Amino acid sequence: MAAPTKAPPVTTTPPSEFVRGIGPLAAISLVVGSMIGSGIFIVSADISRQVSPWGPGGLLLVWLITGLITVIGALSYAELAAMMPKAGGQYVFLREGLSPAAGFLYGWTLFAVIQTGTIAAVAVAFARFLSVLVPGVSPDVFLPLGQLRLPGAADAIQLGLSPQRVVAILSIVVLTAINVRGVSLGAAIQTLFSVAKVGALAALVIFGLTLFRQPDVAAANFSTFWGTGDWTIAIVPIIGAAMVGSLFSSDAWNNVTFAAAEVQNPSRNLPLALAVGTVLVSLLYVLTNVAYLSVLPFYGDPSGGDALARGIQHAAQDRVGTAAIEVALGAGAATVMAVAILFSTFGCNNGLILSGPRVYWAMARDRLFFERAGRLHPEYRTPVFGLVAQAAWASVLCISGTYGQLLDYVIVAALVFYFLTALALFRLRRLRPDLPRPVKAFGYPVLPALYMVAVGALMVILLFEKPLYTWPGLLIVASGIPVYLLWRRGANRNSSPA
Repeated sequence: MAAPTKAPPVTTTPPSEFVRGIGPLAAISLVVGSMIGSGIFIVSADISRQVSPWGPGGLLLVWLITGLITVIGALSYAELAAMMPKAGGQYVFLREGLSPAAGFLYGWTLFAVIQTGTIAAVAVAFARFLSVLVPGVSPDVFLPLGQLRLPGAADAIQLGLSPQRVVAILSIVVLTAINVRGVSLGAAIQTLFSVAKVGALAALVIFGLTLFRQPDVAAANFSTFWGTGDWTIAIVPIIGAAMVGSLFSSDAWNNVTFAAAEVQNPSRNLPLALAVGTVLVSLLYVLTNVAYLSVLPFYGDPSGGDALARGIQHAAQDRVGTAAIEVALGAGAATVMAVAILFSTFGCNNGLILSGPRVYWAMARDRLFFERAGRLHPEYRTPVFGLVAQAAWASVLCISGTYGQLLDYVIVAALVFYFLTALALFRLRRLRPDLPRPVKAFGYPVLPALYMVAVGALMVILLFEKPLYTWPGLLIVASGIPVYLLWRRGANRNSSPA
C-alpha cells in the first residue's frame, strides 16, 4: 500500500515575530505619507519672509537644498536598511554602527519628543482645519489646568482641554486602535491616504501652472527672481535658519526603516521605498512652490485686503495653500483646502503612529525600555503596549500645548542623529566589511560625506542662529544618559545569576 501523502507544511510566523504585511507600494506610501503633512501648505510663508532680500529664488533655493539633503540622506540609509532589515530601523543602525548608548538616546528622544511631539502637532493641525468645516471645534480652553512658560517662549502656555485638543486626542486614539488591529490594515489606510495626498498636490501643481496661473503675478515674480540681496557667504546662515520649516515638512522619511521587519522582501523594497518616496515628495514640494509663485506675489502687504495683496509672505495665518486656492476659486478656497489638509494630516499621523512603536519594541528586546513594549499581540502581531504608551504621551503633549516648542527644541537633536547614522554607515564599512550589502549607498563615499557636512553645518548654524530653541533640544537628548545607565544597570542585575 502506498504511503499516505503528507500535507504541505503550513507556513506560520511565531507569535513573537512580526508579520510581513507591508508590500512595496505600502512601503513607498509609508515614506510619502509620513513626509506629507500640513507643512507644505504653510511653511513657505515664513521661509519667504526670512529670505525676503533674495526674492523667489531664495524660497526655491531653500526647498531645493532641503530636497537634495533629504534624498542623499535616504540613499545613504538604503545601504543600512538593506543590510539590517530589522524592527527599529535607525535605532538598530546606531546600536550596531556606533554603540547601544547611541541607539538608546535616539529611541529616548524619539519617544520623548520627536515622534510623539510630531504626532501631537499633526493631530492639532488636523483639528484646526476641521474647525473650518465644524466651527464648534474651537481653540478656546474650557478646562484650564494651569500655565507653563518654556525657555524662548514669549507667552505662557495655557494648559488644559479645548475642543480642538479633544478632537486631536480622539484622532490619535482612533488611529492607534486601527494600528493595534494589524499592520496590514494600517498599511492599507496609509496607501489610500498617500495616493490621495499625492493626487491633491499634483492637482495643485498642474492647475497652478496652467488654469489658475496669474500671468501678471508670475511675470513679476520671475522678473525679480533673485531679489536685490547680496550673494555673499553671509547668506549661508540665513538659508540654514530658513530651512527649519522645510526640513520638518520633509522629515519622517526614515520611519519606514522602523517597520523593516514587516516589509516584504526588505532588502529590495526598503531601498526602493526610500529612494522613490523621497524623490517624489521633494519634487512635488519644489513644484508646489513654483505653482505658488505662479498664482501669488512673493512680496505682499501684511494689512492687504485679499490674498493677492498679502502675497506669499503675509498669507493669512501663513496658509499659503489656502491663499493660492482662494485666488483660483474664491470663497470656496477654505473648504477645499481644509478637506485636502484633513486627508493629508490624517494619513501622515497614521504612518507616524504605525512606525514609532517598532523602535520601542526593539529597545525593550534589548532590555532598555519597558519589558511589555517588547511583546506582540498574539493575534494581531502588533506592539500594543508601545502603541498605547505612544498615544498616551502624545495626548499629554496635546493637552499641554507644548508640542510646537518641543519640536523647535529638537531640531538640532534630530539632525544630530541623522549625522550619527551617516557616521555609522562609514564605521560599519570599516569594521564590518563582511556584512552582506544587497544595496550600497549611492555615490559612496562622496555623497554620504557631503550629507554629513551639510547636516553638520546646519547644526552649527542653528545653534548660533536659534540658541533659545536648540540648546534645550540637546539637553533633552542628554537627559537620556542617566536613564540609559539606570536601565542598563537594571538589565545587568536581572541577567546576572542568583
